[in-house]
Amino acid sequence: MNFGFSEEQEELRKMVRRFLEEKSPESEVRRLMATPEGYDAAVWEQMANELALQGLGIPEQYGGQGFGPVELYVVFEEMGAALFCSPYFSSVALASNAVLLVGDDKDKAAYLPGIASGDTIATVTLTDDTGNWDLASTSVTAKASGEGFVLHGVANYVTDGNLATLIFVPAISAKGLSLFAVSADARGLTRTGLATMDQTRKQSRLEFDDVPGVLVGSEGQALTGLTTMVQIAESALAAEQVGGAQRVLNNAVEYAKNRVQFGRPIGSFQAIKHKCADMLLDVESAKSAAYYAAWASQELNDELPIAASLAKSFCSEAYFHCAAENIQIHGGIGFTWEHHAHLYFKRAKSSELFLGDPAYHRELLAQYLDI
Repeated sequence: MNFGFSEEQEELRKMVRRFLEEKSPESEVRRLMATPEGYDAAVWEQMANELALQGLGIPEQYGGQGFGPVELYVVFEEMGAALFCSPYFSSVALASNAVLLVGDDKDKAAYLPGIASGDTIATVTLTDDTGNWDLASTSVTAKASGEGFVLHGVANYVTDGNLATLIFVPAISAKGLSLFAVSADARGLTRTGLATMDQTRKQSRLEFDDVPGVLVGSEGQALTGLTTMVQIAESALAAEQVGGAQRVLNNAVEYAKNRVQFGRPIGSFQAIKHKCADMLLDVESAKSAAYYAAWASQELNDELPIAASLAKSFCSEAYFHCAAENIQIHGGIGFTWEHHAHLYFKRAKSSELFLGDPAYHRELLAQYLDI
């Protein structure tokens, strides 16, 4: 396997980085995270119309660009570095993959063009009030009603749940785990925004009281596809974490070079050198794990379950450690609201728990490896 990026992929990285430098400076991140929506609709439209980022991983026949998880990895890494506020992860890493892996040709034609064009903001519900990320344990149920289905139950910690115009809901029906598409304005649906530590990624609690849902794919056949979707999303989240970890490492090193104490840069002190060296080791190791997961996602091979859990567990801890050490290296100013260090620290902690914490994924690894 080749973990190097092609010339085209590096050009994609440069393009996305330039775009985010312009559209997602720290001032804009702080502005958007204080709004209920948490994103800029004009920037979202520009992403779709000028950069075609929402459709990057969607096949061309459904209005996308036909690229794969490796190209998306590049985008997610840059977005993680910039703390980009948008529903991109929920629409691209979650919803579009759910349709691709669970839906039939009719479903793909119905839902993917809207996601690719940016007209549809979509998300997937993955857990309930218990916070259990095992899809098969969802408490949302679906029962036949006339020619369709109605959903009942609660989904919690739903990324961009208040913002999405289309919600994909895994639910237990008479035949097993099935996937349903629910319109945001469906009767019986109640959406409540949650107060979160990481304000750059909005979450919601959704209540379903006999909410009409449209079956996606075949009834009772969604578990395999949704499991793969979650593993691809874990790999994408690992990419975000790598981008954030690299950025806080850069910030810490830059500060250590420029901050003078006792007549010399603090980076010359052994304690600071050791912290930076440990951060560098974390970042480079996290990149290896995340690149491996991106490759496995691209190939959709038997290594994906192991690679995804490995990347999610290691990158979560690496990002959190780097974000914490960045605050320590900055000293007193790193603890202030005005400094950006806490924004990365909060994103690191939120991402560590999202889609399962490291202990959860180490348990999955033990099961996959039969140890």
